Amino acid sequence: MEPTGKRMTKQKKVILDILRNTKIHPTADWIYAQARKVLPDISLGTVYRNLGVLKEAGEIMELNYGSTYSRYDGNPENHYHFVCLECGRITDLEMAVHYELEKEAEAGDCGEVLYHRLEFYGICKACHQQRQN
Repeated sequence: MEPTGKRMTKQKKVILDILRNTKIHPTADWIYAQARKVLPDISLGTVYRNLGVLKEAGEIMELNYGSTYSRYDGNPENHYHFVCLECGRITDLEMAVHYELEKEAEAGDCGEVLYHRLEFYGICKACHQQRQN
């Protein structure tokens, strides 16, 4: 018997597929709405539970920007994000992750750095264009 959370249940697979096939960094509610199209009887609690299990397993990332809800990223590899302060859109940035920042932080005697996250904040192209009109 596999340890709890290790088995790929039908619900977990649907949630992971949804996240791996979108770039919008959705909320749990959005994921729930999409999952119900495939599994009409899935509950919001099941979605939250499986998001937690997938996060703990390193399959997804939870992005929390201090708002009342988290966003989720189907790409668990360390990468940077751009957050639009106007519409809230979160975009993956196609740029190298600078792991030397971790060494610099450790050299500052903060302790052992396990990983880092970096976000850039501003106005996305779509919102900037709307401002111009």
